[in-house]
Amino acid sequence: MLAALVLVFREVLEAGLIVGVVLAASRGVVGRGSAVFLGIVAGIIGSAIVAFFAAGISNAFDGRGHEIFIAAILLFAVVMLAWHVVWMAEHAREMTQQLRQLGSDVTAGRQSLFALGAAVAIAVMREGSEVVLFMTGIVMGGTETAGQLLLGSAIGLALGAAVSAVLYFGLAAIPLKRMFSVTGVLVTLLAAGLAASAVAQLSNAGLLNVLDTPVWNTSWLLSEKSWPGQILHVLIGYMDRPTGMQLIAYGITAGTIFLLGFVRRAPADKPVLSA
Repeated sequence: MLAALVLVFREVLEAGLIVGVVLAASRGVVGRGSAVFLGIVAGIIGSAIVAFFAAGISNAFDGRGHEIFIAAILLFAVVMLAWHVVWMAEHAREMTQQLRQLGSDVTAGRQSLFALGAAVAIAVMREGSEVVLFMTGIVMGGTETAGQLLLGSAIGLALGAAVSAVLYFGLAAIPLKRMFSVTGVLVTLLAAGLAASAVAQLSNAGLLNVLDTPVWNTSWLLSEKSWPGQILHVLIGYMDRPTGMQLIAYGITAGTIFLLGFVRRAPADKPVLSA
């Protein structure tokens, strides 16, 4: 029961933190709830499919298929999150004005919903497939009964959802004037962390072995496997032993998104000079 509780809590927490950030970052966009819900459903279905075909995926690339597949969906998530941040940078001022008018929708607001739904689906699919594979291994090993698995999973699910809800309500409490800036930074760091994780997957698959030695080791101070370390890993991409290539991927991703957001936002933010 304890193993199931810990694993489900960890995976639900990772997916839930992303969902919470996405919900906070899309505050005021009409239809965001439906987009996130459909993303969760699609992720659950996708995780079951991935777990079912796990062996075939792995064998497709000489045993490296799983890592390559995970890296691909992580990079897709990075693109979707980057799209959302850039879109929000362009429309944040307009959304803020209309939100202050009690919830009017931005005309092009739904343009960002696909990106949000896709990011949520990928997060749920990634974590859900790991849960399915883990549970299958426990059942086949006969180490725990079905009742113990269900109880541990239920407790882990409840705890993970509760922590994720705390994060969301904390972000939602941020004053409207600062909310889009805060969530924009958070989503950018989230995307950068996913890019670094994709690099790790490609390295594990033997496809990217350049600069693959750890640059530092802070596991003695804050282990990535601890609860605080896992939360920071999801939210800002914290790594206790990052490789040089992971740091490069993190920096390039974050820098690119910040730059694109600044370029899209700059014309509206520049003061109008009087003659």
